[in-house]
Amino acid sequence: MNKNKRDFIKKAVVGGAATAAAAVSAPYVQAKSAPIKWRLQTYAGAALGEHVIKPAVDAFNKAANGEMEIELYYADQLIPTPELFRALQKGTIDAVQSDDDSMGAPVDISAFGGYFPFATRYSLDVPVLFEQYGLKEIWEEAYDEVGVKWLSAGAWDPCHFATKEPINSLADLKGKRVFTFPTAGRFLNRFGVIPVTLPFEDVEVALQTGELDGVAWSGITEDYTSGWAEGTGYFLTNNISGAWCGSFFANSDSWAKVPDHLKELWQLCMDSSHYYRQYWYWGGEAQLRVEGTKMQLTSIPDEEWALVEAEGKKYWEEVAATSDRAKKVVDIFKKYNETMEKAGRPYRYS
Repeated sequence: MNKNKRDFIKKAVVGGAATAAAAVSAPYVQAKSAPIKWRLQTYAGAALGEHVIKPAVDAFNKAANGEMEIELYYADQLIPTPELFRALQKGTIDAVQSDDDSMGAPVDISAFGGYFPFATRYSLDVPVLFEQYGLKEIWEEAYDEVGVKWLSAGAWDPCHFATKEPINSLADLKGKRVFTFPTAGRFLNRFGVIPVTLPFEDVEVALQTGELDGVAWSGITEDYTSGWAEGTGYFLTNNISGAWCGSFFANSDSWAKVPDHLKELWQLCMDSSHYYRQYWYWGGEAQLRVEGTKMQLTSIPDEEWALVEAEGKKYWEEVAATSDRAKKVVDIFKKYNETMEKAGRPYRYS
């Protein structure tokens, strides 16, 4: 064997050994690298959070395979809910699940998060409005201006009154101290309702002590899940909105540090959360009305409730006048609801 051939074989062996060593050590290096860690706080208390957020976070943490971990915190555990936006903007926390209204977002569309009166009738209205009618682009634009990454919106339950005394007319609402969302509270104040702001986990006790006369914060599924059914006892079948609109948000710097494949994974997990809520609420609302034993159903006559719906349309115009972007959203609501009415059954029954 000549010298050139011996040198070639030697180099090949050494090179092969180096490659093999690199292959063996690569997983070890990856395992030793610290995962990305996020702190995410939801608007929901622990019992409700078990449904509206925990399954998605658990699925993400499992599928991320050690590359990233999201630590989940429930309502007010780290930050008071009204201060969530500022904490997110500063990077005190990395992500939030909330409506725009409750977390104090300083954007001109915040009133449309949560329960905007009579904007929706069914939970499917929310994703259609975002994905097919342009709300997605409007929300992205608004939050880009304030340095927060809006990620995804979805629907929750409708907004009903759960009260300690039966509600059978608009007059019965007067003077009732009710836990509700900021925008919904401002609207309901027109009918004599007194909006009350409390930490989520204090609501159950406030109902027991008489500090609250009721809640207008959810549908019947959450009344049972959050322990409010025992403290109220009456459920008004009329509602001021067919679905709560909530979103996922992230601190912009935190989001920028996440690799693309993990961003895609989190998007899929948010979508799975939206899907879970669609059937959990839709089925739960009907089942508990029919089979629930803790709440008696009451109703305000349609002709009287029509006054509330008419006032809702006036409220739309007031909010539309606050900014060009707010007007654009209201115009989308008008177009969408007009289309649904013209489409008829099963989209609208009127």
